[in-house]
Amino acid sequence: MIINDLFFAKNILEQGELVAIPTETVYGLAANAFDAAAIAKIYQVKNRPQFNPLIIHSNSLERFSHWGIHLPESAMALAKAFSPGPITFVVPKSALIPDIVTAGQNTVAIRIPNHPIALQLLSELAFPLAAPSANLSGMVSPTSAEDVEAQLGSQIAAVLNGGKCGVGLESTIISFVGDTPKLLRLGGLSIEAIEQVLNLKLDTNALINNENPEAPGMLSRHYAPHTPLYLDAAELHLNEADYAEMAFIGFQKKHPKIIGSNQIILSERGNYAEAAQNLFAAIRQADALGKKLIIAELLPPENLGLAINDRLKRASVKG
Repeated sequence: MIINDLFFAKNILEQGELVAIPTETVYGLAANAFDAAAIAKIYQVKNRPQFNPLIIHSNSLERFSHWGIHLPESAMALAKAFSPGPITFVVPKSALIPDIVTAGQNTVAIRIPNHPIALQLLSELAFPLAAPSANLSGMVSPTSAEDVEAQLGSQIAAVLNGGKCGVGLESTIISFVGDTPKLLRLGGLSIEAIEQVLNLKLDTNALINNENPEAPGMLSRHYAPHTPLYLDAAELHLNEADYAEMAFIGFQKKHPKIIGSNQIILSERGNYAEAAQNLFAAIRQADALGKKLIIAELLPPENLGLAINDRLKRASVKG
């Protein structure tokens, strides 16, 4: 059920149950990060492989520090510039965090979400929240309370309503374990913005790991609709009649051969942030059209276009 009562949500979480919560990126399926039994429910409800670690959320770096989780000096400039916001830091783990949260690794992913309801809820709790996206594992991430309710409503205690997510892509994940920062997931904060603050080029060689991912969002197949999604129509050897059975997701312009009502444009004005905010809703909308396949257009590989393309590639038939 969708609720607006933050303190009701707080009470559910304190009892070890699950609540979907809003963030600026996507809705998260939240549980007490110190409660291994509660975390096990996240994996069960999402049908998520237990080798795939979770991100934990709180409302301040000071509270993470109180729980024994510290950002290295090299990460503080990013935290000061972008947190609260769509950035996650992978750092050495605290003994307070159960191994099930980190998939047995000695690192943990942490972030401070930039959403007023999430921040208020986190400030009222005595523990951080583990909160992966509130969807079945591998499916399209939810950007509204209604998205969550449609997929997981019967399996969780409540969905805390916070409106439509402002960013619409999961957070960018940077590892600060090792000598140099390493990009683990493209997301709602652009690489260019991060590199400008760090004054260095990020190591981007670790974006896919299907066996032992260091952070969420590293599996090659993810964000997938039920309808097969392709990025290159040319490889399908289509004839004119085939276009009537297609949906299209484009950046700014419509496809010349596909029926207008079967097309979803991410941003007619070519705004990357608007396109990111609309991406997951567009995939859901295209899927709901019930066509034989979806053709999606890749964006220019810059700014948030890189993260949007990353999600489209992982949602595609080839993963």
